[in-house]
Amino acid sequence: MQDAKEEIKSRLSVEDVVGQYVELKRAGRNLKGRSPWGVDKTPSFMVSPEKGIWHDFSANKGGDIFTFIMEVEGVGFREALEKLAGQAGVDLSKYHGGDSQVSRKKSRAREALALATKYYQACLMRSKNVCEYVFYKRNLNRKTVEEFKIGYSPASGKALTEVLKKRGFTEGELDAAGLLNRFKSDLFRDRMMVPFIDTTSNVIGFTARILGKGEPKYLNTPETLLFNKSRFIFGLHQSKEAIRHSGFVVIVEGNMDVISSHQAGVKEAVATSGTAMTEQHLKSLSNLTSDIRLAYDGDEAGIKATERAIMMAGDLGIDLTVISDYHGAKDPDELIQKDPKLWQTAVSKSVPAVDWLLKKYEEKVDLDSAPGKRKYSDIALKLLSYIKDEVERASYEEKVAKKLDVDVKTLREKGDRLNKKLEQSSKKYLKKPKTSAKSETIKKLENSLLALKIFGGVTKVQIPLEVPEDETRLSELELIFNSEHQNHKLSDLEREAKDLVLRYDSEIKKQKIKELSEKLINLDENSEEYSQTIKEIRDLQKLSS
Repeated sequence: MQDAKEEIKSRLSVEDVVGQYVELKRAGRNLKGRSPWGVDKTPSFMVSPEKGIWHDFSANKGGDIFTFIMEVEGVGFREALEKLAGQAGVDLSKYHGGDSQVSRKKSRAREALALATKYYQACLMRSKNVCEYVFYKRNLNRKTVEEFKIGYSPASGKALTEVLKKRGFTEGELDAAGLLNRFKSDLFRDRMMVPFIDTTSNVIGFTARILGKGEPKYLNTPETLLFNKSRFIFGLHQSKEAIRHSGFVVIVEGNMDVISSHQAGVKEAVATSGTAMTEQHLKSLSNLTSDIRLAYDGDEAGIKATERAIMMAGDLGIDLTVISDYHGAKDPDELIQKDPKLWQTAVSKSVPAVDWLLKKYEEKVDLDSAPGKRKYSDIALKLLSYIKDEVERASYEEKVAKKLDVDVKTLREKGDRLNKKLEQSSKKYLKKPKTSAKSETIKKLENSLLALKIFGGVTKVQIPLEVPEDETRLSELELIFNSEHQNHKLSDLEREAKDLVLRYDSEIKKQKIKELSEKLINLDENSEEYSQTIKEIRDLQKLSS
């Protein structure tokens, strides 16, 4: 695969790839622009055409064209490779070696799904009854139907199968594409077809809505070599540009909500398909924006989904808000049918997810009764435990305490008891914690220190970091040095390196203290290892003070 990467790099310049997302201007030998993640106040995104690398100083990210596509599109390496290979006109099947058979299967599945999409689109236009359903009952316009490649699967059991077999596809290939049922006939019949389109513009499956009565109302492509419901985000292909431009994303429950929202002018809408939200979904979206807005139903299922999302977001350090003013409609699609402008207004007035959820909890209990207060405090404290920021959590504790008419100290004492009880009951099930990931502060310090060590000629200061061997990484560090330190005197570089080493050492100690503190949760308080860990923490605290 390394050969494929090099071939793609030889055909695509870093400025051309990055230039599709960032407006670049010449800055000496390099190019400069604004961060595509919208985190800089002044242009801090640098590109080195000579080295073929980029670095975003505000977001502390960098690398080559592959890492750029992975970051900006929120995809894995394989998807980035395929996207860039398509742009470069590189046939990846020539480079797979032992994986050539799998690559061939995926390629044939994509071809089958692309032809199926065109076939379904043609079937839609040939059916007057289905057109009436799509254009009048669902109120979709022609532009939306074309944008989402909406079609219709005939009621006949083998209509699609026969067409694709005539085009040279085998039954096994159609099965691998997720187009056949267990009887080896068409999986989708008499349904409105909406393709699943990935971020590289390929159809990887379908969601199909029944036109009349019957179950299931929606039928999705099963898991295949191409379609993974835990990773796929419906509508992201159509939403990416809008999300980057506006700086936010709206997560709705249903695929039709996404389509209606786009038609109503809110093109930032996406949805998970056939599954609840996963950490992978949140991570992918957080690569595009930090402003993630949930538009779930206000029923019990919606409340539970929001609670799960807050739990995951807390672990990932992501803030969520909730869109809730539906003016009596049950979901975004119904609100849009009522008045698209109401949906646009609702999206602009999202509230913090924790506030929304606390209000829902308040509506479910009697806060005038002692049992109601107990129940509310139990669920509120559980929710607040997922908030990592101490100041934010303290603010919510004060709100909850005021609502319960108790002092904050009493509420916190109860929270401590609940947490201790939870820790004790789950200790035997907890695994040894993994080593914490490096903080952004440590990563930035390492970048600066390595840049000074390798390209600054700093020798009088002992920098405790190994020089990387990866050429892309070295080029990125050179870009960092040239951008931040190029015109500094050696004496200034030595002084700066000394200060950075002290800060780096302090941050490393803080992280070690955090890791050891997390480790304590799994240890018996009477054990020797527990005492030793406490001693290590205290020693580090003394060194840090």
